[in-house]
Amino acid sequence: MRQPLIIVGNGMAAARLCEELAQRAHGRYAVTVIGEEPCLAYNRVLLSSVLAGELRANDISLKPAAWWSDRGITLCCGVGVTAANIAARTVTLSDGKAFPFAKLVFATGSRPLCLRIAGSDLPGVLTFRDISDVAPMSRAASRGAPIVVIGGGLLGIEAAYGLAKAGASVTLVHLMDRLMERQLDVRAALLLKRAVEAKGIRVLPGVATARFAGNGHVEGVELEDGRVLAADAVVVTVGIKPNAEVAANAGIVVNRGIVVDDHLVTSASDIFAIGECAEHRGVSYGLVEPANEQARVLAERLAGREACYLGSVNATNLKVSGVQVFSAGDFLGAPGTESIVLSDQGLGTYRKLVIAGGRIVGAVLYGDTADSSWYLDLIRSGAAIDSVREDIIFGRAVAEREAA
Repeated sequence: MRQPLIIVGNGMAAARLCEELAQRAHGRYAVTVIGEEPCLAYNRVLLSSVLAGELRANDISLKPAAWWSDRGITLCCGVGVTAANIAARTVTLSDGKAFPFAKLVFATGSRPLCLRIAGSDLPGVLTFRDISDVAPMSRAASRGAPIVVIGGGLLGIEAAYGLAKAGASVTLVHLMDRLMERQLDVRAALLLKRAVEAKGIRVLPGVATARFAGNGHVEGVELEDGRVLAADAVVVTVGIKPNAEVAANAGIVVNRGIVVDDHLVTSASDIFAIGECAEHRGVSYGLVEPANEQARVLAERLAGREACYLGSVNATNLKVSGVQVFSAGDFLGAPGTESIVLSDQGLGTYRKLVIAGGRIVGAVLYGDTADSSWYLDLIRSGAAIDSVREDIIFGRAVAEREAA
């Protein structure tokens, strides 16, 4: 008899776990996936392309409906889990139903942070996290009125890009001195700023937001330096917070996220967490690849095999506003490290490798990321680079040819 396995959340981490389970433990579990959003799991990274009109909502689904049914997976979409009873081994849904489980996985992702400033509750102050956020943003953009995006991380830049392409006049306000400061160094961030501005987006780095102004609807953004930006809508993209409330209310240990060990087990046996809602060794990852790695390890464990998750190298490999960017590891360079840099402003490309002890410990690529996988493998493996040191900045093909 198959054991009931419930996955709470129907996002990218849950979909990847189901894919891994289908390969490793097919027929062992009766899998039920429960998600609040009323649609199939989709690629959240592509939301800005839907906003920009480059893709339709259906285009970003990760798996068709038949894929789930063919593997015997029960989908409960448009309904959330409101409570988990560890002793009774049941979860309660928002529609009042209760499902038993032998094993439970939290893959609840995260939710957007809101600015706690005056006017944050005004109509027209939006967030950009789910497919449901696209429609109000599209309506605002179609009016061609000014829109202010708060936050110059990846999500904020993608929101600004999508809005601008949809017809809005966009200003991007960022508290820090450069865009994507968690992924890019100063030089790469400057190149990205120029690329964003080339899309017709006004960029204001190093600026704090004081309050949102308006009478019955947001009309402007007041900055702490006294400037006021007209705004028919405001999109807040200042960060995310793990969705961990149900786990916390069930008595499971929660810090920033749901605390898990190297087996991805929470403080309660047979209850696991993966993806953005999980916290492993004090780190909550907000990226896709760590969630994929966690899903692989957990699928191995659920299939009865030995596997451990020891953490992930922070790595980002994405297209931002039409430009390929990659960063991994200690891309800024801690004291005692050295850097190799190759920059071509004419081509709009930039490479920086951070070296310590004869090994690559960090990298930033802008414009040309063809060698990103190779550099990431070198960072993860800690392999010595002495034999290719002189040519490594030029990429794998050149470095390995010269070393032969």
